[in-house]
Amino acid sequence: MIRILLVDDHSMVRAGLHALLERASDINIIGEGANGQEAIDLATELKPDVIVMDIMMPRLNGIQAAEQIRDLKLPVNILLLSMYSDEGLVHQALHSGVKGYVLKTSVSEELLWAIRAVARGETYLSTVISSIVVESAIHPHATEAGDPLFVLSPREKEILQLIAEEHTSSEIGKLLFISEKTVEKHRANLMEKLHVRNLAGLVRLAIKHGLIDKNL
Repeated sequence: MIRILLVDDHSMVRAGLHALLERASDINIIGEGANGQEAIDLATELKPDVIVMDIMMPRLNGIQAAEQIRDLKLPVNILLLSMYSDEGLVHQALHSGVKGYVLKTSVSEELLWAIRAVARGETYLSTVISSIVVESAIHPHATEAGDPLFVLSPREKEILQLIAEEHTSSEIGKLLFISEKTVEKHRANLMEKLHVRNLAGLVRLAIKHGLIDKNL
């Protein structure tokens, strides 16, 4: 039996995925979460075999959560779901240590195949994503050059996402248990690293490169 943690910030999407997965006799959903931080907490507590997780979520997105779960060395494989096949997102996702990347537009029986493959420790990518990975392998430097967020640390990406979600420095400090002054220092470093002059520039980059949903 494959023990699944399901994480998506949209309750209706979670319900649909739950209905699909519970029909499989070899899959058991042991928990559900609504953001990346909950994914980390529940993965630590429940120790699932596979986390099926959306990329675009508030507080911590799926890629950031995957990075932190990898750093915690939890014995779990991660399958990301996304509406987007942007090269930068795919690049970030695979570098975060995930084992699967499936487009939501093709979620059906494919999701079940992907979960079973990931549970075995194999890598599963939707066809479109596979093409992007092949192209990245041929031109790796072009991929990195096209993703300015590549130079950021996990903490810097986390702060950038929170800034883009319109949290104040005080609110970010409370969420991350750091001082407001430290947040301001991170913000200044972000502007320098990303070569932008104001908060609007930071927000545009966060949206463009997939830290927050471009449709919000």
